[in-house]
Amino acid sequence: MKNKTKAVSIVLFLIVLIMLVSCGRKKAEWKGSIEQENGVTVVKNPKEPIYGEDVFSLEEELSIGEAEGREEYMFSQVGGIVVDEEERIYVADSKETHIKVFTQDGEYLKTIGRKGQGPGEFERVSGIQITYQKELIVFDMNIRRLSFFSPNGKFIKALSVSKLNPFRLNSNSKGNFLVQSVTLDLMNNQSISELKIYDSNLNYLLTIGAPVSGDIFNPFDPFFIWRLGNNNNIVYSYNKTYELRIYDSEGKIIKKIAKDYDPVRITEEEKKEAIEKFSPPSGTEFPKFKPAFNQFILDDEGRVFVQTFKRTEEGSYYYDVFDPEGKYIAKVLFRWKPRVWKNHKLYIIEEDEDGFQMIKRYKVMWKGKK
Repeated sequence: MKNKTKAVSIVLFLIVLIMLVSCGRKKAEWKGSIEQENGVTVVKNPKEPIYGEDVFSLEEELSIGEAEGREEYMFSQVGGIVVDEEERIYVADSKETHIKVFTQDGEYLKTIGRKGQGPGEFERVSGIQITYQKELIVFDMNIRRLSFFSPNGKFIKALSVSKLNPFRLNSNSKGNFLVQSVTLDLMNNQSISELKIYDSNLNYLLTIGAPVSGDIFNPFDPFFIWRLGNNNNIVYSYNKTYELRIYDSEGKIIKKIAKDYDPVRITEEEKKEAIEKFSPPSGTEFPKFKPAFNQFILDDEGRVFVQTFKRTEEGSYYYDVFDPEGKYIAKVLFRWKPRVWKNHKLYIIEEDEDGFQMIKRYKVMWKGKK
């Protein structure tokens, strides 16, 4: 009798275990769809992700920055970060108008550039990039110029991009330039944005998407966002709707990633702040809701992190995470905007209550990966 009771208990335990495993698998099921429409892969995602917020963990492993002490470790206003293949860290200081370079262990190496308009000098450091040729490119928006430096910081050449009217640009592995231009139509209070690709000699090749116009005085107007991804693919979105479009380097759309979402209402306080900041003409009406999302960033493994307008009372924003296939896998919180994902590491600019900035690097451990 005792053996029979024990056997029944074991069977019941196994049944419960199987049910728990099945439930776990059911919770991890993706409830979206993948279809082909006119040769384009269309990934449709539900509101809820596959996993919870514990999809990955972060472990701090490096901090660069001193409020007082050694000048080479102090930052006035960090405008950008890039990391090369040797994991050297390049930090653009917008206020000091130079770039500081650190080893992967956070040791200061050198400072590149200074304020001025001569060779290797900048009026404003608007963007930095490490090219596939391992050169450092510095974009100066004030004088519409690109400055090229070797890995050891030696100035190579300068290239004027004034005729392109650039707002933001990037270089792909072919040496072509992706240039976002913004033209202001002050008569109609409109801004017109376009994304075009030029070759290494700045000859026009093609346009990605369609021109996007927006109200200069309306900060809640939708706008387009783009990032250069793997294989020279371009992730592009006009955030009036929650849809990301993937274009290849030839300008052909190859994938769409869409997601259901709940729109975020614009508060009366936010409208008052916008009126004080932008001074719109009388009669300007703001929409009821914000765009579908704010921004997005890519990691080096093909994931997309979309910053939504939903946030906590402490100021942390929710990010929707999509895997390389386009499936919505998680919703995570970030107090600070992710800047660079490289080699399973995340780089962030963190700031304390006094405005002191530090560069932090975190080791990233994904669920189910060693």
